[in-house]
Amino acid sequence: MQLNWAEEHSRALREYLAKGLTFSQIADALNARFNTDYSRNAAIGRARRLGLSGSAKPDRRARPPKRQPKARPLGAKKPQSRVPAAPRSRLQVLKRAAALKLRCVGIVPRHLALIDLEVGDCRYPYGGDEEGEPITFCGHPRREGSSYCTSHFHLTIKPDVMPERTAGRAPLRLVEAA
Repeated sequence: MQLNWAEEHSRALREYLAKGLTFSQIADALNARFNTDYSRNAAIGRARRLGLSGSAKPDRRARPPKRQPKARPLGAKKPQSRVPAAPRSRLQVLKRAAALKLRCVGIVPRHLALIDLEVGDCRYPYGGDEEGEPITFCGHPRREGSSYCTSHFHLTIKPDVMPERTAGRAPLRLVEAA
């Protein structure tokens, strides 16, 4: 695999592109001429870096003929696509994004560092969005069975979905000594 192209290799690439060879043919010709092992993609990448990629013909390989769709009986419905259609315009996407409702909570966090958190403190994170900004945590007393205080617990769950089961502590007991 060649990492650096010699100037004479780049000149030969320009020459072969001017002749209208495909990138596969160019790679084969370069390899035969200079005893290298350039791939088709290497030739394409070098041509792009030299600003020559738009002048070459694309590599056209024989493709199998397209299959004709099967004839449907009269009155039969066209099968529905399972893939959702792409948005029709950028404006439609912007309108959909504008409908997003953000939920917030009216609690003043204590902004504790991770090492300052106690066992029963809320672990809801704040900060860390900007480069170098420290991450702090809420620190208020947490809700039973959760890592968060009541306000942050309701913020982190979907409002219309109830949890399947509540988290709880299970006491462990030794059944048999080894």
